[in-house]
Amino acid sequence: MDSILAELRKIPPVTRFLTISLIGVTGTSLLNLVSAYKLIYVQRFVFSKFELWRLYTSFFLGSGGISFIFEIIMLYRAGSQLESLSGPYGRKSGDLAWQLFLAAVAIIPTSYPVKSMVFFRPLLLCIIYLSSMLAPPGAQTSLFGLVTIPIQYMPFVMLGMDLLSGGPGFAAQSLPGAVIGHLWWWGVWKARTLEDMGRAPKWLATWFGDRSGSLAEGGPGSMGTGVQVIPPRSRTQPASGSWRGAGQRLGSS
Repeated sequence: MDSILAELRKIPPVTRFLTISLIGVTGTSLLNLVSAYKLIYVQRFVFSKFELWRLYTSFFLGSGGISFIFEIIMLYRAGSQLESLSGPYGRKSGDLAWQLFLAAVAIIPTSYPVKSMVFFRPLLLCIIYLSSMLAPPGAQTSLFGLVTIPIQYMPFVMLGMDLLSGGPGFAAQSLPGAVIGHLWWWGVWKARTLEDMGRAPKWLATWFGDRSGSLAEGGPGSMGTGVQVIPPRSRTQPASGSWRGAGQRLGSS
């Protein structure tokens, strides 16, 4: 047990939180410990019945089957590339945590037009969009371990796969993540008009032990290179196997 905890401590803190949250929330649904309906975002339950945990769990309810394994891998790799010591958020975990929080807040209203009740896919796409845009020039990623493409194209490939596997409504549920991811990259790293907003509050930066300096001083291309594998996405969402398409309720056909 001590060795497991030691290995977990080696994972950057924000990446560790994201990965453990995905495994924990989705795992409870896969094991039928908690109904997926108790984990999705339902606005009237959140604001009328104060079921505030849905604001958290709806971001970490992934797919079932082999797709879930690949989702864990993709989330871990994208997060660790951003947060590693050589990455753009190296020793800036507080800034990453704060910007992820703002991105998650933005994803919820952006998803209203497509009536999404599960936000993991847009959150994953948002993180992957940012990591792909900040990757070194010429970095590559692998589809199913067979076809290699420039990593900058990965978010668009993911959207295309969603379109092919589930149709326009299915892809539309992921699209808010790409929109927010682009605004994140453009506002903080490209134009830097949102750099001050993206800087973590002092208490949060102190808690993470962030180094001082410019938020974006690492700059695009500061991450180490690597190859990521994109899995086929199951049409079923989330892990319970009874949630599919945009705007439909659990158990509907």
